[in-house]
Amino acid sequence: MILIALIAFLTALAVAALVIRWGRASARVYRQDMPQRFHLGHVPRLGGIALLAGVTVGWLLGLWQTMRFGDPASLRLGPWVGWWLLALAPAVLGGMVEDATQRLAVRWRLALTVLTAVLAVALLGLQIPRLGVGWLDAVLVKLPWLGIGIALLAIAGLPHAFNIIDGYNGLAAMVALIVCLALAHVAMQVGDRSLAVLLVSTAAATGGFLVWNYPRGMIFAGDGGAYVWGIVIAIASVSLVQRNLAVSPWFPVLLLIYPVWETMFSIYRKLVRGVSPGVADALHFHQLIYRRIVKGVFDEDVSRRMLSRNNRTSPYLWGFTLLTVVPAVLAWQNTPLLMVLCALFVVAYVVAYLAIVRFKVPGWIQG
Repeated sequence: MILIALIAFLTALAVAALVIRWGRASARVYRQDMPQRFHLGHVPRLGGIALLAGVTVGWLLGLWQTMRFGDPASLRLGPWVGWWLLALAPAVLGGMVEDATQRLAVRWRLALTVLTAVLAVALLGLQIPRLGVGWLDAVLVKLPWLGIGIALLAIAGLPHAFNIIDGYNGLAAMVALIVCLALAHVAMQVGDRSLAVLLVSTAAATGGFLVWNYPRGMIFAGDGGAYVWGIVIAIASVSLVQRNLAVSPWFPVLLLIYPVWETMFSIYRKLVRGVSPGVADALHFHQLIYRRIVKGVFDEDVSRRMLSRNNRTSPYLWGFTLLTVVPAVLAWQNTPLLMVLCALFVVAYVVAYLAIVRFKVPGWIQG
């Protein structure tokens, strides 16, 4: 598993370097007046190419090792790995087209993620078999298509959730890396080594991308990269719960509550204002932290000043993520506690959001 992770890391690292060298021209189509733009200059948003390359090479290497040498590392991989890659293709390739051209409409990107979800569910037989609540579980037994619908929603929606939080250097990438390792840890606890190796490879590829993304901001993940993270993590989360009865279905919910709730809250506040949820704005939680909490960066060079503030924003959200990841990993079997912690996060998020909007943030938090 270590060798596979190393190869995935090096592949993503090398491919990202090539994209940085040859992909700057594609960055010129990204307008300077975009509300989510917090950098100067032309930075390629094609990090998804590096991530997909690292993940693909790592997974196929593990599959080859299993098939060629009789699985000496007990990876337990099989031809089904190809179904994962096939399911990834529509959404990720569509995201890369958007990153390179800025011409793929939101409805088409949504349609491609739905197609990916349908492929994943159909090829891998995915569904949510239980929700950890007695009467709901009884409903799922009687109406299994509801479990399939929830799986479709999770796989189609999470890529867009990661795309929303992909706003600053290292933010979405570090969240994805932490979540992948947390899922891999629990997978190992229940003996699901095949799932663990796919997740560790994804985390390693993310690490290779991060070398160039944080703190220097030389490449961004773009839609393609966010979709790689969202789809792999969504499929892994559903698979982990479906294949292992010991894992609470609320474990991945708490693990991913930050990007999921950020998306839901964003949709809510846009609808309240009469704005389409597909319209980009600069009112996400991480953007408010950038503008109203991260201060005290002084530099005569505007580009370096903006880069410094950008880099100082992400650690706030890394810490915010760990507040849910750590208890999720510690209580991955305890459904009632996980549900309570999810509710507490939602309350804490809304309170923190309103405090920032109303300029009521304690001075010791601002940096």
